Amino acid sequence: MKQAKLTILFLIINFGGLAIGSWLMNNGPLSDWYTNLNQAPWTPPGIVFGIAWTLIMICFSIYLGKLFTINYNSKILSFFIIQFILNVSWNYIFFNQHLVLIGLIIIVLLTATLFYFFFKLSNNTQFYKYLLLPYMIWLCIATSLNLYILIYN
Repeated sequence: MKQAKLTILFLIINFGGLAIGSWLMNNGPLSDWYTNLNQAPWTPPGIVFGIAWTLIMICFSIYLGKLFTINYNSKILSFFIIQFILNVSWNYIFFNQHLVLIGLIIIVLLTATLFYFFFKLSNNTQFYKYLLLPYMIWLCIATSLNLYILIYN
């Protein structure tokens, strides 16, 4: 029961973070600035982003519900907060402020944080740590897209 309550709490927090990030990006992917950029040939269509982030946040919330049930400590909470801040701030830095290099730094730090969750903080979660894979894969793709924009614009 505790895990279910925590999962629901993390669903609210994580989807809230997506909503804040979306609000901060100032029309982001539909803006003239973004649509006029030289984008990577492997940039997915816009609809994929919404589907991917929905799946990612559902999986991440289930993972966090389990992790916080069996192994809650201040280190794990700190890494969750860091992840949240990096995830939300990337939207603002990249889409709103057009700071592509700083966006790349943020997304690399975010990716490193997720890999740290997977390899260092998930020892007792068994199967649940694999719920991080969609997030980790998506961040690798997003990092490559950010890097492409930095190099070719």
